[in-house]
Amino acid sequence: MTVLTAENLCKTFGTTRALEDLSLSIEEGSFFGLLGPNGAGKSTFMNIVSGFLKQDSGSLALQGEELDPNNIEQKKLIGLSPQHIALYKELSAETNLKLFGKLYGLSGKKLSQQIEYALEVAQLSERRKSPVKDFSGGMKRRLNIAVALMHKPKILLCDEPTVGVDPQSRNAIFDTLLSLKEEGMTIVYSTHYMEEAERLCDQIAIIDVGKILRIGTLDTLLQELPKSNIIRARSASLDEANTTTFSKFGAVTQDGSSLELRTNEDFRLSSFFKWTEDQGLDATDFQIARPSLEDLFLHLTGKDLRE
Repeated sequence: MTVLTAENLCKTFGTTRALEDLSLSIEEGSFFGLLGPNGAGKSTFMNIVSGFLKQDSGSLALQGEELDPNNIEQKKLIGLSPQHIALYKELSAETNLKLFGKLYGLSGKKLSQQIEYALEVAQLSERRKSPVKDFSGGMKRRLNIAVALMHKPKILLCDEPTVGVDPQSRNAIFDTLLSLKEEGMTIVYSTHYMEEAERLCDQIAIIDVGKILRIGTLDTLLQELPKSNIIRARSASLDEANTTTFSKFGAVTQDGSSLELRTNEDFRLSSFFKWTEDQGLDATDFQIARPSLEDLFLHLTGKDLRE
């Protein structure tokens, strides 16, 4: 079942076109990724869906019905964890959740139950009485998500939820979101980190300058790239002459003692290793990788994802 559909969304700020004919559909229970650089239009889309912005043209449908930002029943189905931390830093985690829960219209036993649920999902039960100002960046991010869960939405919008957090905190956020998906919640996740989209998302929309460039599963998207491998190696014996001869296997770039080779379609790994041995190259730290979403973004736009 399709829970959210956008058709030809457009939004302009002054002379800047933030969204241009953006169309997509998101299935119930899926983990849908919006992947693109800063300024691509990801936050604009999230803010339109959550009712904080109004599109200039185009339409949005929630569970088959036109999305009306003034429809309270529809708004109950959507939770937003914004990119910027929206918490009261002097208050405890529990008090923040109580305050936002009351804004959602919760009270009494229902409010208490939702506070317990949100704290548990966000792995913050043991820090419930601690003021937010004492939290790490990752804990604040998890509490930001917990606030968006207080009314038990069907769709959770997460706008760049791992910006500025350490790897351990990032993994904790991933665990939280994946547990919500297992409960049947639909997750819409924006990021400029290719590895996050590859790890988490069932469907990925690649977006740049307000336009959707491609939508599909990871495997489907990567099929658009030429079949090749990426080989990275280090060797103290590399010089300009033997680096140039690597081009028989594909496109070569060198930085000092490091080399990256993007192989031709007819590449054979066994032939490559025999050749390096015949050349007397004492290569170490060999890494072999398949093309990534970063490569696809470069292929589609001619620029790096994080530029």
